[in-house]
Amino acid sequence: MSLDTLRGFDMLFIMGFASIVVSVCKLFPEGADCWLAQQMLHVKWNGFAQHDTIFPLFLFIAGISWPFSYSKQLDGGSTKKQIYLKILKRAATLVFLGVVYNGFFKLDFENLRICSVLGRIGLAWGIGAILYINFKPKTLAFISGGILLVYWALLALIPAPDMPGADRFSLEGNLVGYIDRLITPGKLLTKDIFDPEGLLSTLPAVVTAMLGMFTGEFVRIDDKKVNGNRKTVYMLAAAAVMAAIAALWNICFPINKMMWTSSFVMAVGAYSLGMFALFYYIIDVKGWQKWTLFFRVIGLNSITIYMAQKIFSFSSVNKFFFSGIVSHVPEAWGAVVYAVGYVAICWLFLSFLYKKNTFLKI
Repeated sequence: MSLDTLRGFDMLFIMGFASIVVSVCKLFPEGADCWLAQQMLHVKWNGFAQHDTIFPLFLFIAGISWPFSYSKQLDGGSTKKQIYLKILKRAATLVFLGVVYNGFFKLDFENLRICSVLGRIGLAWGIGAILYINFKPKTLAFISGGILLVYWALLALIPAPDMPGADRFSLEGNLVGYIDRLITPGKLLTKDIFDPEGLLSTLPAVVTAMLGMFTGEFVRIDDKKVNGNRKTVYMLAAAAVMAAIAALWNICFPINKMMWTSSFVMAVGAYSLGMFALFYYIIDVKGWQKWTLFFRVIGLNSITIYMAQKIFSFSSVNKFFFSGIVSHVPEAWGAVVYAVGYVAICWLFLSFLYKKNTFLKI
């Protein structure tokens, strides 16, 4: 339950809560320039804000669920071959949905972007899942650390050959962008020279998924051996250690979501683990669960709402119901009404699916 609730909390920002925060901030003197409003935006390059944690937290959560799913499949009699096929099918489906999200059905293949958020989740989770079922935890820890160190070395030592003189950690001069310009099919997202969901930067994203898998494996330990209170303390301690590593690594390898740097993996790993520890303690350990329904309605159909917002015009429905109210209030308050209305309409759509026990599972 804590996992579904946290996933719903994470997706709420994509579903429009970030717009509510910004519109409310605009009611005050500092407006959209205040710290809180700025947290609802992606940073342009180095550093990270709350909005930069949404994607990696979702990938981290996908990682947590895998040890439970894998154990359930084994208990149900699934063979390794069948499990491998399910992993590949899920990864391929997410990659395809990502391309659909980017406009596949426009049939404008010359300008179609192949890289995507869902595609990265599919690839990073899929590679992590295959590693998980083939290696023991200690070996996986060495593999994860090795990936982050090798990725750091590659970006620090090898500049983009087609951008001589550029900073190796800049938008133009990094190796990640060069590889995408060289071999990634389709249109690149940023100035057509770089893609934040490109090929090389998928490697450290695998570690983000693996951190979730380590967490899921830890939570599965029998409570008689390690109770929920101790698990929470251990997870918070691990989050603090990762935060310290991220801060130190940031000195020589900037925290950067676009390149998904190793320091970024540690920073969002700390955030993700800390958030999960909080939700786990409140919901699963203390048993305070009545408040979770609002978030679980979103979390249980997270991919549904992600795709639905791209396919259907929730904004038109929002204007149909709330334009009258907006026309009778000041402009700044109208923006708040529209932002709240949009989230309400999306939530009611998901609530309908929840009550009908209809969930999109991949």
